[in-house]
Amino acid sequence: MKKKRYFILIVMLTVTGLETMSGCLHNQEALTWTEVIRDIRNKYPDVKQLRTDEMHSWLTDLKSESIILIDARAREEFRVSHITGARNLPYNKDPLNPLTNIKPDRPIVVYCSVGYRSSILARKLQDMGFTKVYNLEGSIFKWANEDRPLVQNQTTVYKVHPYNAHWGRLLERKYHVDVD
Repeated sequence: MKKKRYFILIVMLTVTGLETMSGCLHNQEALTWTEVIRDIRNKYPDVKQLRTDEMHSWLTDLKSESIILIDARAREEFRVSHITGARNLPYNKDPLNPLTNIKPDRPIVVYCSVGYRSSILARKLQDMGFTKVYNLEGSIFKWANEDRPLVQNQTTVYKVHPYNAHWGRLLERKYHVDVD
C-alpha cells in the first residue's frame, strides 16, 4: 500500500512539474516585441524612448543636431556589428571618463540588444546630469530586423551577435552570427 501511495505521489509531482515546465516554455516562446517594449517602459519610466524610425531620420537629416550614439553591449558583441558612428561603452562600466568633454544638453542615444542594458546606462547618464538621453527602443535587434545599416570596422555587415538563445529569438534568424 505504501508503494502505491509513493507511486501516485511521484506521478502527481511529475505531472505538476511538467505542467509548470511547459508553462514556462510556453511563456518563453511567447516572447514578443510588444511585451519587451512594455516591460522596459514599465521598468524604466524615467528613460525617454526613441523609435528606430525616429533615430534613422535623425541620423540621415543633415539639418538635425548631431547625436552621440552609445552601444551599451559587451565588446565582443560590438565587434560583430554596430550602428554606424556608435561608441562602445558597456552598460556596467563607469561612463564618466569617456564622456567628460560632452555638454550635458547634447543628445545621446543608447542601445544594446533589446533595450534593458541600454536603459540602465541611459538612467546612469541622466543621473550624471545629461538632459537629452534616449534609449533606442528595440535596440540593435529591432534596427537589424528592419534591415537598417550595420557596420564592422567601417564595412557594411548583415549579422548581429544574438546575445543568448532567449533574447536572440527577437532577432530574425537571418541576422544571427554564429557565436561560440
